[in-house]
Amino acid sequence: MTEHAGEIFDIGYQRYEGPREGRMRAREALFINGVRTAIGLGRGWQSKVLPGLLAIGVVIPAAVISITASAAEPFEEIPGHAEYYRIVSVLLFLFAATTAPELLCPDRRDRVLDLYLVRPLTTTDYVLGRFLAFFSVMLALVLAGQVVLFVGLTLAADAPGEYLADNWLDVPRFVLAGIVVASFATAIPFAVSTFTVRRTYAAAIAIALFVISLPVAGVLSTCDPSEDSSFGAVQECEPPVGDAAKWTALLSIPEVPMHVSDLIFDKENEDDDFAELVRELPPAIPVLWYLALTIGPVFVLWWQYRKMTL
Repeated sequence: MTEHAGEIFDIGYQRYEGPREGRMRAREALFINGVRTAIGLGRGWQSKVLPGLLAIGVVIPAAVISITASAAEPFEEIPGHAEYYRIVSVLLFLFAATTAPELLCPDRRDRVLDLYLVRPLTTTDYVLGRFLAFFSVMLALVLAGQVVLFVGLTLAADAPGEYLADNWLDVPRFVLAGIVVASFATAIPFAVSTFTVRRTYAAAIAIALFVISLPVAGVLSTCDPSEDSSFGAVQECEPPVGDAAKWTALLSIPEVPMHVSDLIFDKENEDDDFAELVRELPPAIPVLWYLALTIGPVFVLWWQYRKMTL
């Protein structure tokens, strides 16, 4: 009979002797992955189109205003830092509504959430890491245009040194207002994304909230004065809800962070009907309403993920 010979092969398996970075390293990896996902890195070129167009769209108004400022007389009549967020708010909210679901929905649809949690990560770590990743991208976008605008206005001034000395406080103001806008734009789409695994549905619902609330608030809070053809005088009109119009003006979701931004800049926006109505309220009211619509969705986001992983 033939005896079977055995062989032993050394294929190089050995124990890992490197550093064990633990929970903080897992948090960092989750954050970096979220940033890369939001800006389309590591995916096809189609995923990079929207972030690229948004970045260009956010910066172009700042460049245009800066160029206009060099020839504007008087200099103060051109849009400034307080108006800038209103100009680009539509782009920012559109980007948030369409991109935020990319960070949450695929993980639940592909059932990989449990794989994250077998690492030294908790549910709070996961939610916070995803939220901060997208918030960082949003904040970079909202501040990029403001920086371009500030530099452009400074260079366009007749005396750049004097302009800088007189307006340096605009920097902490637009940074704080940027945090306000970025937090709000991140919170609502993230909360919506917890109720569906379909990115398209989440984006559609978030966009609907931003879009539909504006005409609803307009119908309740404003009216079009009719013109008396006999005397050519504009007749006064009263909103359907009467004196409560200053409260229903808060229902316009895109305007919520703008009211807080106006308070930060101490700016009275006379061209915006909602802003004019909200100024009739105590300043604490729009601030509290903003906090409710920002902290509330974040809590819903955390609570939904906590229930999923119990």
